[in-house]
Amino acid sequence: MKKYSIVIQPSNSVIEEVKQMKELLASKIGWYNSKNSVAHITINEFERDEKELIKIKSKLTEITTYLKPHEVHFTSFDAFPHGAFFLKPDVTSRYYLKEIMTSVHKKFPYSTNIKSYEPHISIGRRIQPNNIEIAKYLFSKNPNISFICDTIALRSFNVDRKQFDIIATFPFLGEESQDVIQGILF
Repeated sequence: MKKYSIVIQPSNSVIEEVKQMKELLASKIGWYNSKNSVAHITINEFERDEKELIKIKSKLTEITTYLKPHEVHFTSFDAFPHGAFFLKPDVTSRYYLKEIMTSVHKKFPYSTNIKSYEPHISIGRRIQPNNIEIAKYLFSKNPNISFICDTIALRSFNVDRKQFDIIATFPFLGEESQDVIQGILF
């Protein structure tokens, strides 16, 4: 069994901007969890046999056929009680991203180890409370980060690097569901 994850993949410019934030934080507090992780919004994590990848990819293509691209905005920083410091989407973007996540959860037929319901882009995880305060001080100015959310990525865990690697991407095609079209016709 291999470990996989499905994520919303931001633009390359956002990935680079988040990387710089992570480097700045590391320069103040040292190494921390997810410092080297590429920016993403986790939807889920699961374990499957590699021979099931063709079916998984087919299912993800089916799911993204009906998802519509939309611009999302991350306009503040926040922290979860367990020590995660992250970029937080504005209200409209949060609603849209939650819809995407819920749609994938409902239509993905495989059991998952982790399902995320709160969209965010982690800067760091499992950070000690005193280091969260340093992060809040470093990033006291609200960010203005946006990208067109138009892709999800399937990632495979690389045991050598201890990071996930993207193995496939699935663009949002924004097609109308046949159920919607039939409802209009009849």
